[in-house]
Order: sequence, then C-alpha cells, then structure tokens
Amino acid sequence: MAEPATRDETFPLTRTCPFAPPPAYEELRDAGPVQRVRLQSGQEAWAVTRLEDVRQMLTDPRFSSDRFNPGFPVLFRSGRPQRRSNFTPSLINMDPPEHGAARREVVGEFTVKRMKALQPRIQQIVDEHIDAILAGPKPADLVSALSLPVPSLVICELLGVPYADHDFFQVRSSTLLNREADPETRTQAVDELQEYLDRLVSTKEADPTDDLLGRQILKQREEHGEVAHDELVSMAFLLLIAGHETTANMISLGTVALLENPDQLAIIKNDPGKTLDAVEELLRYFTIAEFATSRVATEDVEIGGQLIREGEGVLGLSYSGNRDEAAFENADELDLERGARHHVAFGFGPHQCLGQNLARMELQIVFDTLFRRIPELKLAAPVDQLPFKHDSSIFGLYCLPVTW
Repeated sequence: MAEPATRDETFPLTRTCPFAPPPAYEELRDAGPVQRVRLQSGQEAWAVTRLEDVRQMLTDPRFSSDRFNPGFPVLFRSGRPQRRSNFTPSLINMDPPEHGAARREVVGEFTVKRMKALQPRIQQIVDEHIDAILAGPKPADLVSALSLPVPSLVICELLGVPYADHDFFQVRSSTLLNREADPETRTQAVDELQEYLDRLVSTKEADPTDDLLGRQILKQREEHGEVAHDELVSMAFLLLIAGHETTANMISLGTVALLENPDQLAIIKNDPGKTLDAVEELLRYFTIAEFATSRVATEDVEIGGQLIREGEGVLGLSYSGNRDEAAFENADELDLERGARHHVAFGFGPHQCLGQNLARMELQIVFDTLFRRIPELKLAAPVDQLPFKHDSSIFGLYCLPVTW
C-alpha cells in the first residue's frame, strides 16, 4: 500500500474563525484518518485526524512524549529545544515508567474531593473580582478583570506561589507560548522562571508551608528521606503555566461563545445544573491546546490503517477529533446539552491533564456567577474586532471588552 502524499498545507494552520477549526481539518478527515503533513519547521509528520484514532494513539505506549527525541514533531522554525545539563524532565516530557511514578507523587493533590474543598475559596475569589467589575467603569476588559486573575490566584494559592509575583510569571509564560518569539527570548523566559521557582522551592524546603509544594516536600522526606528538589521545580514550572493560561483563555472564549449564542446561554441561566455539561461542550468546541497531543513513534505501529515507522512524528489533532462527525453528531454546532464527555480537550490516556477537575470547577463557578450577577452582560466590540491569540500555542483572547 502506497503512503499518502504529503499535504500542501503547512502546520500549524491558523483558525480563520474563532468558533471553528481551520477548514482543511474536514478535508483531512475526508481524505483519510492519517495524513502526511509538512510543519513550519520544515519537518514532516503524520496527522491523526479522527477521534477514535487520536484516543488510540494517546493510550499506546509505543508513542513517546519526549520532546527531545529527534523525531518528535517540532511545529515552528524556532527549532527543537536544547536539552541542557541542568534539565529535569517534567511530567509532560516523560514516558513510562518514570511518568507513572512522578504522576502518582502529585495526583492526590487534584482529586475531586480536594478540588471540592477549594470551592468556597474559588467562589470568594470570583465574587470579589465581579464586585470590582461592577464598581468600575464601563466597558471593562474581562481578561484583565476576571479571566486571568481568577485562575492565577487559584493556582498560586494551590501551589504556594506569591500572587504578588503574578506579573513576573504571566509575562514569561506568555513569551513561552508565543509562536513568534525568537529562541533566545524563549530561553531567557525559561531560565528566569526556573530560577524564580528554584528559589521558591528552596525557601519552602527550609520552612514547608501548607500548600502543594510544602506538602510535597514533607511527603518526599517522609517517604524517601530527601527532597527531589529539581523535580519539584520542574513540576511547579509546568503546573504554574498550565494552571492559569488554559483556564484563563477558556473563561474568555466561553464568555464570547455564550454571549454570541443567547439561546445556549439561556440554558444555563434557566438551569445552573446544566453548567457542567456546558463546560464540557465549550472545552470540546474550542480545544485550545490542540498540539499538546503530539508524539513520536518508538517502534513501527499502525494507526487508522496507516503504518507509522519508528522515529516518525505524529500530530494527534485533538481539535479535528473533537469536530469529528463520526464521534459527535452536528459536531460544528455548539450544543450545551450535548452531554458528551469523550472529547480530548484535556488529552487522553496517561498524560490526560492533571488539573482537569480544577479547571472544570473554576469554569463552572465563573460562568454561573458571572451571568447570575451581571445578567445584562454583552460584548462592547464586534467579534471580528476582538484580538484573538492566533500567535499563541494556547488559543484565547488578549482582551475582551464587555459592558452591561
């Protein structure tokens, strides 16, 4: 069987509509479940386009998450990150058995029970920020007033990072996610964040506090007799960035989608019991971190009838999978009562997002509270004039003017 020719499109493709994937995704699915594509970096890789195949790939141990593997798909011309002498892998870069052991160390911090214990504090944070919005001038920027500070405060309190330093880490995380940033600037941002967290972990080692990092320090000393300092720094790095960037962008995008679809918004206004289903649908609908599911084959493996050889890179196109008509009827429609939770917006398999329970709860609280307390909320600018993050690895909005 001949291999399919490399597609003409160069990945990643830009979303031409904020509410839809690039049109080429449907063409890719129709052409076949696995297609050869060209990346902006000049590398070629396989694109897995259908939900069933993406889920299969993400549970198959023959696909590696090691971003330093020479075959791992590098999307951008900025090139492959260099493994430095002081590099400590984070969960996102690990494969079994190291990944399972490292994840088990911290997974207890993100159980449904522990997340529910945070609920009153998250509600308080949301209410305080909406109080400030209502007391301030119109229009307000929902990104700076609500979308960004709420998850930033929550992840800071959870980890034990001083929120007073939020400008420092938000600027650097934004640089890391910017597709157009040059390698030197990105490296500097990584170094500065690592140095900051290295100092923070050292401080907590001397005086453990009642937060995730402090509890991990005490747990490691009790179970292992010592603290894996570099591993804690690496974990804090990942959780700090992922813990606020993703949720912040989903708050903004979800608000725009709900305001642009008043019939759908009415569903959760009339019955807040449906908000959690609405959150799942919004996550599927936007799929903001679609390339987190990239992998490299460590041996020959067949996916969707296509042989992928050892060392070849694979893009698990989670956004394409989440709009797959074979998996979701009328997949391009926003249907808050769809009730489908088999999407891959949080990934799937061993690397499924560690903080997904926290993200769901934050989104549920924000949407319920925002539209209950400001029922007349509306956009203060047309959607086609909003500054969407087309240059970021995590889709979202730079600002969102609203009024009421």
